Amino acid sequence: MMTRKDANSQDSKAPIVELFTDGACSGNPGPGGWAFLLRHPSSGKAVERSGGEHETTNNRMELTAVIEGLTALTRHSVVELYSDSQYVLKGLNEWMPGWKKKGWRTASKQPVKNVDLWKQLDTLKDEHQIHFHWVKGHAGHPENERVDELAVIERDRYAKR
Repeated sequence: MMTRKDANSQDSKAPIVELFTDGACSGNPGPGGWAFLLRHPSSGKAVERSGGEHETTNNRMELTAVIEGLTALTRHSVVELYSDSQYVLKGLNEWMPGWKKKGWRTASKQPVKNVDLWKQLDTLKDEHQIHFHWVKGHAGHPENERVDELAVIERDRYAKR
């Protein structure tokens, strides 16, 4: 596995990618969907993927979208991550170091919710240099609207099963 030192020394050569993610859930818990759009600005190539679960939460779908997007990368990259989820962005950028120091417990000493997914993200984030960008949901941002559309399609598909 690539260490942070290795990743930082390779950043000037690493490809830059844009990752747009979203999750959707009906019920919370209930049927949910996730989606990502991964784009290489240098070539214009883009990949969209989506999926879902029968019984999940919105936060789990938001996290899963990021996990799936980062997992789709085949090499160390500089990732411009765009999400409308403050939970995901603050968790990755602010809260995770404290959780880890406290044995995956919150400031109130409660177990971190969705710890299985946070641990996956902890491993994945060390493989890339990630820059975090919050976008307002349902505000006309084209890529955010697209991943929202895909996540909702998946949510609805799982609701009908």
